[in-house]
Amino acid sequence: MSFASHVECTVCRHHHDPKRVLSVCERCGQMLAVRYDLERVKASVTKDALRSRPPGMYRFRELTPLAADEEPVTLGEGGTPLFSLPRLAADLGLRHVWGKDEGQNPTGSFKARGLGMAITRARTLGARGFIIPSAGNAGGAAAVYAARCGLPCAVIVPRGTPPAAMAEAAIAGATVFTVEGSIATAGKVVAKAAPQLGWLDLSTLKEPYRLEGKKTMGLELAEQLGWTMPDVLLYPTGGGTGLVGIPKGYEELRAMGWVSGSLPRFVAVQAEHCAPIVKAFHEGAETPAPWENPTTHAAGLRVPSPFAGRQMLKILRDTRGDAVAVSEEAIREAQRRLARLEGVWTSPEGAALVAALDTLRQRGALGADARVVLVLTGAGIKYDPPPLPPPVDLTGSDDVVVATVVRALAAR
Repeated sequence: MSFASHVECTVCRHHHDPKRVLSVCERCGQMLAVRYDLERVKASVTKDALRSRPPGMYRFRELTPLAADEEPVTLGEGGTPLFSLPRLAADLGLRHVWGKDEGQNPTGSFKARGLGMAITRARTLGARGFIIPSAGNAGGAAAVYAARCGLPCAVIVPRGTPPAAMAEAAIAGATVFTVEGSIATAGKVVAKAAPQLGWLDLSTLKEPYRLEGKKTMGLELAEQLGWTMPDVLLYPTGGGTGLVGIPKGYEELRAMGWVSGSLPRFVAVQAEHCAPIVKAFHEGAETPAPWENPTTHAAGLRVPSPFAGRQMLKILRDTRGDAVAVSEEAIREAQRRLARLEGVWTSPEGAALVAALDTLRQRGALGADARVVLVLTGAGIKYDPPPLPPPVDLTGSDDVVVATVVRALAAR
């Protein structure tokens, strides 16, 4: 028996049947969310009981939509480390900064959580195949989990998508298509092709279970911080599933009495040449307008028209949060800075948070004692590296080679 009580629209609150494959609200077309019998969850599991469970996102099973006998399609996703970033914090004049390293998921990014959960539920409910628009990591994750449960998958990506992401999808057996334009262009193709194929459209937040996988980042963060919440949480915002999911997880824990106090101030971070949420936030708009001609090398941020823009903006305002756009060069420099100071090679999307944190600090929008979490959404190794100095070539006799090494290192 599942602890989920129903699935409802996040806008009109219409209830939907959780026993069938769902997309968006059948009445108003908005995103759906799973709701739980939280009193029953609270009576069934304790914080102490969690300690004996193995790591991974399914250790929070009672707060997932899985039925009692439902086996997840899993590769061990979740359970990613939260580590202190003291040298980065000191460099920014802060005292408490943590990074949640989602690059340590099986597919190298946080997409493993959402797609693992979405495909698990879809398989149980009778899905015959999957098709997904992607800027990179989501397509690879969808292909991997589809392969894991033996169902076909197709991925449609914009041209210029990182090669490693396309290779991940292809090696898992997915058919990969490239299209001119952005993920929004790919999404239009998927929306028309999915019903003709009878396959499930896995577009961001156009089915309710991907959100439940991403939500587990919030559940893990709460436990990793001793059942407290940070003061500020920065999130790289493309489709924004985690920006909606993390506060959902916090709200559920708060309703159960496992955490208390105000939610963190959520900060959406985007690239300056694709910043629909930042623009709408600062203009006081209720929903974002589509961004014309989006460009950024941070592929996951090149989402010109996020489906859940209304929900994201509400979260930013309800938590007294903020929205920051950063430049391409600032992202590249932040990627090098984090690696140089802390040894973490994060994705460009994750690096954008470091750049935004610097901006917030310079603005005086962040106190030195604020407890800050950066959600580092993927591994940098899946992308082309930022510009770096060439290696020093060693030629000549042994003595010349050693002298070159000593000279170079002594100058550091």
